[in-house]
Amino acid sequence: MLKAGDKAPEFTAENQEGNRVSLAGLLAEGKKVILYFYPKDNTPGCTAEACSLRDGYSELLKRGFTVLGVSGDSAASHRKFIEKHQLPFTLLVDADHKIAEAYGTWGEKKFMGRTYMGMLRTTFIIGTDGVIEKVFEKVDTKDHFGQILKSYE
Repeated sequence: MLKAGDKAPEFTAENQEGNRVSLAGLLAEGKKVILYFYPKDNTPGCTAEACSLRDGYSELLKRGFTVLGVSGDSAASHRKFIEKHQLPFTLLVDADHKIAEAYGTWGEKKFMGRTYMGMLRTTFIIGTDGVIEKVFEKVDTKDHFGQILKSYE
C-alpha cells in the first residue's frame, strides 16, 4: 500500500461520459486530487461515502481539491449513480483494476465466510506536486468529507 510521501502513480482512465482523465492533466491544472476507491455503485456504504463528498463538494472546491471516485463499474453504471444521487464529481472506470493495483487497493476481502478479490475502500489525497499527502484506509463513509477536512486542521 502506498503511504504519505510516496509519488502517486500516474493513470489515465475513462470517466462516466467516456472521456479520458489523467492524473498528470489534473496536476497540470494545479489541482489537489481526492482519489477515492470504492467497491460498487449504488451500494449502501458507497452511496453514503459519495453523498458525504457531494455534500461537502463546494467547500472542497474552495480549498483547491478535485474529487475522483474509482470503481470497477461501467461508465453506464457510473452515470446512473451520478444521476440518482446528484453527484457533482467524476467517477472513473477501472474494470481491469489497473489503477487499483497501482495504488494497492485491489486485494483480498472477506464477506460471510467467503474470501474473494475486490476493491478496498481507500482514499488518497494527492498534492499539486503529485506526492501523496494523506491516505485513509479506515474511511468514515457517513462523514468522509468531515474526515478529510479534520485531517487538515
